[in-house]
Amino acid sequence: MKNQNIKPNEKERIALSLFYNRFYDLYEELSHSDFFNNKSSYRFYKIREIFSVYKELLGYEPIQYHIKLIKKTRPPLEGIIVNDLFSFVRNLLLHFPIFDNWDDVYISKDLATWNKAGTIHRFLEKSSKIKINDKGTIKYRIWEKSKKLMTYIFINFPEEYNDNKIFLKDIVSEKEGIKLCISFMKEILDFQIDANEAQDIRIMSQVYV
Repeated sequence: MKNQNIKPNEKERIALSLFYNRFYDLYEELSHSDFFNNKSSYRFYKIREIFSVYKELLGYEPIQYHIKLIKKTRPPLEGIIVNDLFSFVRNLLLHFPIFDNWDDVYISKDLATWNKAGTIHRFLEKSSKIKINDKGTIKYRIWEKSKKLMTYIFINFPEEYNDNKIFLKDIVSEKEGIKLCISFMKEILDFQIDANEAQDIRIMSQVYV
């Protein structure tokens, strides 16, 4: 009798293969330098897709175990970014399918709680209390090997969560911010497989100054 506790089992292997292949196809397209020459609505669709695929994979038990380990061993807030923030983005885009480009997406307390106070509301309440030197800004630097380019990228948790509109572009910018997000996603997902190919975009460090 086969051990049902071995991961992945046969049905998980089938699902993981589909999700991983879709993620890598999207990653390849989004990380290409020509991607942002596309129309904003096309970019928005593809970005929404990669967050959705990543969120589905987050439900896989070994990936959740890895996330928990990150929260204990990696720089402060990194676990919140790769789990809570990315889940928030996916949920916002899924539950408010009323936008067609990144820069227009916004949320407020009234919108987040119009039906019930769910995960979007809880994330915004929690993240608006995150402060580093009295600000909700986290700064990263990434290195693009092919371009020999170092870029500094900001994630800005909302300073206030009330009647104000919170724009997604102010939390994560579309161009540079998405580059950071998909690099984080790939790091998390690559950990579960034998990824021999070196990653072109490397997250160098969280910057504290």
